[in-house]
Amino acid sequence: MSDVVGWTAHREAVARLRASYDAIPPGAPVRLAKRTSNLFRHRSRVRTPGLDVSGLTGVVSVDVAPDGTATADVQGMCTYEDLVDVTLAGGYIPYVVPQLRSITLGGAVTGLGIESTSFRNGLPHESVTEMDVLTGDGQVVTTRPGEDLFDAFPNSYGSLGYATRIRIRLEKAPAYVGLRHLRFEDLDTLAKAIEGIVESGEHDGVRVDGLDGVVFEPGEAYLTLATWADSLPAGTRASDYTGMQPFFRSLQERETDTLTIYDYLWRWDTDWFWCSGAFGLHDPRVRRLWPRRWRRSDVYYRLVGLENRYGLVARIDRARGRPARERVIQDIEVPVERTAEFVRWFDEHVGMRPVWLCPLRATRAWPSYPLAPGATYVNVGFWGTVAIEPGAADGDKNRAVEAEVTALGGHKSLYSDAYYDRETFDRLYGVANQRRVKQQTDPDNRLTGLYEKAVNRR
Repeated sequence: MSDVVGWTAHREAVARLRASYDAIPPGAPVRLAKRTSNLFRHRSRVRTPGLDVSGLTGVVSVDVAPDGTATADVQGMCTYEDLVDVTLAGGYIPYVVPQLRSITLGGAVTGLGIESTSFRNGLPHESVTEMDVLTGDGQVVTTRPGEDLFDAFPNSYGSLGYATRIRIRLEKAPAYVGLRHLRFEDLDTLAKAIEGIVESGEHDGVRVDGLDGVVFEPGEAYLTLATWADSLPAGTRASDYTGMQPFFRSLQERETDTLTIYDYLWRWDTDWFWCSGAFGLHDPRVRRLWPRRWRRSDVYYRLVGLENRYGLVARIDRARGRPARERVIQDIEVPVERTAEFVRWFDEHVGMRPVWLCPLRATRAWPSYPLAPGATYVNVGFWGTVAIEPGAADGDKNRAVEAEVTALGGHKSLYSDAYYDRETFDRLYGVANQRRVKQQTDPDNRLTGLYEKAVNRR
């Protein structure tokens, strides 16, 4: 179990962070000194000194009020895995726990995270009540909802600073989670079902606490309805998908299931949704030889990083006469009523299967990611590569996705490849407001701008 680090250790860590900022030469870019990331877009290798965030990886404190409401003060580089280890021991979980263990609190707030509770709790930054942010001028600023820096921070990806401390609200955690897997052969019917569940918070008279789904192909899709429970149904035991069976296959094989809350939170991490198949882990023979402790998203990510750096698989493919491949790794949001249209378009024009679905509602307006508050959107996640066809170029599929999402009134996350022209990007991501805030907190422009961080300039 992870420990609570306490306020004294936190203040010391912030002092080291500020000292590392002062050590960066004037005019040199300011960046984090860390080796791991959940970003999938190209990052230039910078050799200048970085910010020392080594002491900002834990939970500072957990506070439970007499009425049972709870908050946690969490350091910016703390992973959700470490946070959950602390809060779950006391019977609480964050309002939204992104699917992958190694995502950090700071990353989810300055970027975007999502999970099955997002249809009722919004995105991770919407349960934040206060933040300390190291801004581009080297100051640590405390900011709260309604203030310019706080409101512009989500989806800024470090262009406005780095969170050193985040205070988030917690909710009571169940012991178990009951699952119902509903099959749909028609995507329009599935979208209508999402609308009904989001509006009512239930299905067939049973409360729904978590909601996501998978489209294996347009004629075979599933919604998974999660209901918190304090005990196991009589005569049942909780399933375990950290062993030989990947979780995503269970949607096709059973109508109901039960997991512990811990296993539910990390159900997608063991196989990186289904992307572990790229390493052979869908083959039982390979899976038996792959140590259980290495069946984790951060291990797979490091393997992908090695391939991106050295290109061994790409060289083998070229030697065998196989076409080059384009990386199509994206999470997008479209209005629920356009979801079926987008998924059919994606299947026809990109052809990657399966895809993940996760409904969400923003609880208020956020200028850097302007989803309409109270409207239902569906996140569609797809992660893999496709062959570059003769006459096509690397990036064509991603550009087509961007154009289709915009045409359908949606947005896409910026953790992976983006190709927008500057005018379109500025319009979609509220850059004018970000620029105004950046002038206040980073007058010397020490931090890289959002467009420069996010967009592939090629």
